[in-house]
Order: sequence, then structure tokens, then C-alpha cells
Amino acid sequence: MNLTGKTVLVVGGSSGIGFGAAQAALEAGASVTIASRSKQKVEAAVARLGAGAEGQVLDTTDEPGVEAFFAGRNAFDHIVVSASKTKVAAVRELPLVDAYQSMNSKFWGAYRIARAAKIAEGGSLTLVSGFLSIRPRKGAAIQGAINAAVEGLTRGLALEFAPVRVNCVSPGLVATELYDGLDTAARKSMYDGAAARLPAGLVGTPEHIAVQIMAFIANPYITGSTVYVDGGGAIA
Repeated sequence: MNLTGKTVLVVGGSSGIGFGAAQAALEAGASVTIASRSKQKVEAAVARLGAGAEGQVLDTTDEPGVEAFFAGRNAFDHIVVSASKTKVAAVRELPLVDAYQSMNSKFWGAYRIARAAKIAEGGSLTLVSGFLSIRPRKGAAIQGAINAAVEGLTRGLALEFAPVRVNCVSPGLVATELYDGLDTAARKSMYDGAAARLPAGLVGTPEHIAVQIMAFIANPYITGSTVYVDGGGAIA
């Protein structure tokens, strides 16, 4: 894949899946902008990415900030939205304010970006959901509902934004900084247990998800699609 001369924005690109996508786009020759809430994390990620990358502070829950971000810029060729901050617990245990904030971050954050974004004709928008949208888990109803909403939004946007293509990648368990709060033994036990249950026999990495994101960017004949990159988690 050759993205020389193309511009790619990764919202949520300072870590995890977003960072993996930014890295893959850079390796393909694109000029990459990563955006995230934390200035410190953005600066650290840009330093890791190296030449061809720049960073901007952007909070997807800040509607005026999102609109101002795009108002002062030329259209991007491709945009990836992986930013989210959610809390997961059983419906009767999760405070409503946390449920609202989770939806506001992941679903409405993606909605705000889509609404304000300027994307070049022939370009693409890729959203990130999660396989709980089709494989519910006890105690995670809110996460499944949010992910399903993102996937539904993808299909509608693909019709509204054509010829810009809109797709969604839906990951399973991915080893990212999200789990750094666990001690080493607990994290290893979680990953080993998941790998043993999954048909693929391993836990995902940001690079695995980036492969599909890059496929969405490259393939002009795919739009309105959600692809589950979950090691077989949805069928296990």
C-alpha cells in the first residue's frame, strides 16, 4: 500500500489501536496527525512515531473544540476514530452518570467527529466499535449497546457521506495500555485464558487491528461494512 502524499487523521492515536493505525499509515507513506485529550500523551506518541507525524490536543466530547479543529484545516484523505473513555459494569451497578459519559465519549464522540470532519472525495472514515455488539457479556450491557450504536451509525453514514467511504472495525480483546493497571501476573493470566478460549489461539494486538483499518483505507469497493477482528471471539 502506498499512501505517499495522503493525509491521515487518527483520533485517539496516542495509544492502543489508534497508535497502531497511525504507525501503519506512516509506514505506508502518509502524513499522519494524531489527536487525543492528553497533551502529554500526544507529545510522547509523536516522539515515538517520528518523522511524518504531528499531534494535536482534541477532546471528542467538546463540540465547539471539534468544530474549531476542522474549521481551520484542509480536508483529510482518511480519518480513523478510535478515541473512547468508557466504564463497564452491570446495569444496576453502573451509575447513570457513568453510563451517559461512556455513551458521550465513544458514540457521540464519533458522531461529533463525523459531523464536523472534512474528508476529501474518494477518502474514508473508519470507526472502531467492539465485538460485544453481537456477543453480549453479562455485566457489560452498556458496552455492547454503545458498540452496536457505532456500527449502526457506520451504515447510515456510508449512505450520507458517499462517495466518501465509511466502515467500522470491531475488535475483540486487544493487548493495549488499557490493561496496564493490572499487575503482571493478573494480566498474563487474563491474556493466556483468552488465548486458550479463542479459535485463533492468541490475543489481538494493535497491529492486528491496523491491518483491517488499512484495508478499509485502501479498498475503494468497501463501504458501510463492519469487520470483526476478534480472533473468533464472536463465535467461541
